[in-house]
Amino acid sequence: MAIRTVVLAWLRRIRENGRGRWLRRAVLAGAVGALLLVVASWASVSWIRSGAEGRMHTAQTVPDTPVALVLGTRVQPDGTPAPFLTARLEIARELYATGKVQAILVSGDNMNADYNEPEAMQRWLVEHGVPADKVVLDYAGFDTYDSCARAKRIFGVERATVVTQQFHLARAVTVCRHLGVDAIGVGDETAREYARTWRISSTREYGASVKAALDVLSGRDPVHLGSRETGVDDALRAG
Repeated sequence: MAIRTVVLAWLRRIRENGRGRWLRRAVLAGAVGALLLVVASWASVSWIRSGAEGRMHTAQTVPDTPVALVLGTRVQPDGTPAPFLTARLEIARELYATGKVQAILVSGDNMNADYNEPEAMQRWLVEHGVPADKVVLDYAGFDTYDSCARAKRIFGVERATVVTQQFHLARAVTVCRHLGVDAIGVGDETAREYARTWRISSTREYGASVKAALDVLSGRDPVHLGSRETGVDDALRAG
């Protein structure tokens, strides 16, 4: 019996020591992973801010460019733009009305048949005085990278004013620049009144910055590429 007790105690110590080693290794791995994530986020944010430095303006001070690239975001169930998107569209409307741009490219999500950001954006702009032949729709702007890549590769945009919320603007301008669009930007501040949504979206920018850096480094194609379209060229030629 004494021998059996000693053996069991010995086996128990082995198991406990093994668990302790694995626990320490897991904690160490978690700490290293968290540190790498912090470093990646810091480096990505620094890269984005540097890329957009001196290129973010107000609607009144922004230099003229041929095209406003309006990035899509949530549309409500009734098909109308949600407040964040409405604020972006109001800026684009003002840019067109004051002659800062000659055409507007609206780029958003139409992944599902029952959800259509570009058509909601076009409808709002036309209802607010922008001629229909001056609004071009990109149905496959599934994220910022895809919108910028398609603006260049599908619609042939060389220079543009990117329109989005202020917390998102530096990332959008920097990504577009690295994808071949000479981009400047105007950011909305009015949607700050939706404080909780603004705060959550601003916080998400840290993770989105890492993704943007990885996307640019990978040089990936957009989710949907397709053939060259002349919509922007036609809009710029329209009287």
